[in-house]
Amino acid sequence: MTKVLIVDDSALMRRHLKEILEVRGGFEVMVARNGIEALAGLESFDPDVITLDINMPEMDGLTCLSRIMATKPKPVVMVSSLTETGAEVTLEALALGAVDFIHKPDGTISLNVSRIEREILDKVAAAAKARIRRSIGLSSRLRTVSGRGAPKRTRPAESS
Repeated sequence: MTKVLIVDDSALMRRHLKEILEVRGGFEVMVARNGIEALAGLESFDPDVITLDINMPEMDGLTCLSRIMATKPKPVVMVSSLTETGAEVTLEALALGAVDFIHKPDGTISLNVSRIEREILDKVAAAAKARIRRSIGLSSRLRTVSGRGAPKRTRPAESS
């Protein structure tokens, strides 16, 4: 059975996602309220897939994602009101190693999760089949993305 770790600070979203994934998808599910709990669950539960919100207390989703990919890479589907096609945070999450994203339909506390139920089930199932490897050079990419320690680029010498 495929194991999914749901990481979201909203109790309502955790409940909705758990119901969709357990009851309708047949997945084994564990929930976490923030990135710190997610990292602990990564060790104790060893999920096959992680759904990860972005805005959370204690440790946000992008920080958690970078730590997952640097230490124990797993397929991660970002599920957030901030993730949508073309959004900077979505591109950053994909660059850090997320395999896909789902946009919450009604913001942070979505009451219409049923509208994206099929998308959730399809993307989590697809993510479970993804092959993820530890990101080589992730530390330097993280510094570049955050603007700290970005490598300086020099122009090549012009030939005459």
